[in-house]
Amino acid sequence: MKKNLGMALVEVLIGSAIISVGILAASLAYSTYVSYDFANQRNIQASYVLEEGLEVVTFFRDKSWSGNIAKLSTTTTYYLSWSGTDWATTTTPQYIDGVFLRSVVISDVNRDGTDRIATSGAYDPNTKLITATVAYFQGHGTTTKSISTYITNLYEN
Repeated sequence: MKKNLGMALVEVLIGSAIISVGILAASLAYSTYVSYDFANQRNIQASYVLEEGLEVVTFFRDKSWSGNIAKLSTTTTYYLSWSGTDWATTTTPQYIDGVFLRSVVISDVNRDGTDRIATSGAYDPNTKLITATVAYFQGHGTTTKSISTYITNLYEN
């Protein structure tokens, strides 16, 4: 009878240890998944900010190519600012929600003899390469994403 008295206590201790390890593993996994979720949320927001940047440049094109696109320098990095009623370009960095720094670069486009876009050839004043970039702090460093597209003087305005 005396030999079995200590076994119940050992079984309780081992059972408690196994349950504790299980709870600790579950909480660590949950914590990891939550941190991945926040990182993914930032990436999705950055994608929307990039898309909005290209949409704003398209809006500028639709409003007036000569007044908004043609006058922009191809050697300057521009930032987009919202005044509450209208978009504008500026050379002063503009942070979105205090997190995302979006910039837009306008580049000239050349066409070869077959009228295809090429690295060299005849300058095409009615086509521009637009590159939108967003930078934001994530984890232990800065993440940068870019997207590019061509726009043309569609409305000849």
